[in-house]
Amino acid sequence: MGVSTEPLDVAVSRIDAGSSIAAGLALEHSIPFAAGHELLRQGIDDLTMIGPISDLLFDQLIGGGAISEIRAAWVGNVSAGTGYRFREAVESGEISVENHSNFSIALALQAGAMGVPYLPTRSLLGSDIFEQSDLFVETTDPFDGDRIALVPAIEPDWTIVHAQRASPHGDVHLWGNTGIVEPAVGAAENVLVTAEEIVEPDVLKSDPSRVAITRDQVTSIVECPFGAHPSPVAGHYNRDNEYYLRYSRRTETQDDFDEWASEWVDGVADRDEYATLVESDLEITEPTVAAEVNYGQ
Repeated sequence: MGVSTEPLDVAVSRIDAGSSIAAGLALEHSIPFAAGHELLRQGIDDLTMIGPISDLLFDQLIGGGAISEIRAAWVGNVSAGTGYRFREAVESGEISVENHSNFSIALALQAGAMGVPYLPTRSLLGSDIFEQSDLFVETTDPFDGDRIALVPAIEPDWTIVHAQRASPHGDVHLWGNTGIVEPAVGAAENVLVTAEEIVEPDVLKSDPSRVAITRDQVTSIVECPFGAHPSPVAGHYNRDNEYYLRYSRRTETQDDFDEWASEWVDGVADRDEYATLVESDLEITEPTVAAEVNYGQ
């Protein structure tokens, strides 16, 4: 029957220190901030974080001392440029960084999902990434003799996804920008899904084409309204642009970050209390509804 729903703190407690975690996989959409903050509250550290563009999530985890390594294409603050905690940790050598392009991260996770050791690409050729890292192998295509690059597989211990809705059994509806959620789920040993709402299984069955993750892939399922704030969730709330700017102003030093975290992470009991701190009006005022789909026989 798949998994059953559980509280966020219980689900996150299954993640061991030292784990590798893929998150922020839908680019700027539906980033699992609530799960990230719970990692900080529980002091789960020595993490390797994997993702394309994590926006502030990885910066916050670094500020909280949770990360030892990052495998990503970009880390920072989309609205304000740099993430101060990321920048300082890199400059001090506190964390190690494995540089990727967005496409190489996608290929690495796709290789993990396929169970193959690597996938080929030509997109890295001509860049200076081979001078920065020996991770990627430049070789000759055995079929046409052209240059080609090999991207090794990534198989995370965990993938964390935030979605619009899920059934109690772990089937998941996800729409809008989904980025590289699919290969990251397929590549991971465990998958934690937080969802805006848990609905009856018949709701998922009514629109089977929108099921992005199935119960056999899911380890834990959590109902977590507002669980992706400050990132947007299509159909639920918009991006909190002011939050990103305020975060930038408040986290220039580690002491500044600690003060911020005492309010936004350690100072809240749950996501409902967290929502009381949000000043912006993020309500969707002009909903765009898809045309009805008929699955009748």
